[in-house]
Amino acid sequence: MKNRFYLVESAAAEVLDNTVRASSLIENLNSRLRNYFTLRRHLGNDYLKVLRFFLNYRRFMRSEHEERVGKSPTELLTGAEHKHWLEILGFELFKQAA
Repeated sequence: MKNRFYLVESAAAEVLDNTVRASSLIENLNSRLRNYFTLRRHLGNDYLKVLRFFLNYRRFMRSEHEERVGKSPTELLTGAEHKHWLEILGFELFKQAA
């Protein structure tokens, strides 16, 4: 790796600098999901599939970071816009003629 070591080291350092390490983030996430998991006992495991879809494709209405507003977690992770949620589920989106 000789000459590339510095580049790899600086890239790793940048990732570590931008990664938030706080238990409060996990506690916040757990408190938000706890209500959904109690419902799973009554509704079954298929409910978790619906919940995962909802949480991944629902767009953020507000955020501390402006670049996240109006985007879903899937869009933020992939960097690409996704289709309407009905089309993702396999339905054809009705478009009214102008």
